[in-house]
Amino acid sequence: MGGRECYHCKAWVEEGEAHDCWTTTEAALTQDLPEDLREAWERLRETAASLGEQRIYASHQSIMFSRKSCYVFVRPKRTFLEVCLFLGRTLNAPQVRRAVRASRTKVAHIVQIRHRDEVESPFTAWLQEAYGLSGPTGAKATRRSKPGGKRKMKAGQRAGTIKPRRTRR
Repeated sequence: MGGRECYHCKAWVEEGEAHDCWTTTEAALTQDLPEDLREAWERLRETAASLGEQRIYASHQSIMFSRKSCYVFVRPKRTFLEVCLFLGRTLNAPQVRRAVRASRTKVAHIVQIRHRDEVESPFTAWLQEAYGLSGPTGAKATRRSKPGGKRKMKAGQRAGTIKPRRTRR
């Protein structure tokens, strides 16, 4: 009987057998968490789900929460939950481990959650702010022109080679 080895996960797949090693679930990502982290995960999921209509799904090593776009995702680790919130501003708080510009309008904030009690204010307020920003009524990116605008080029000149005129004194 024939079969093949999956080049992603190296598992043996029999001929005719369905195999999708990219598919994962929330349960699979959270099954090995210690009790404290499991409680923190359950509280975080419950809090995010109570914000309103959204899609919650697992993708690779993360659990994503999205409306029109992803507003937060969680990566379960052995000793903490790594939470990435997308906000329209940069937070200056001790809970935020790192803040990185994700796009023109959003900043990704990395927060580590180690206990259920950490899923309280101000974290829940940030979660609600991120949820509001990601939906259909969220802020839209606006195109801004650069100060001064573009210069027109003279015939036979390339961009960036225009020399300033000399003025007489």
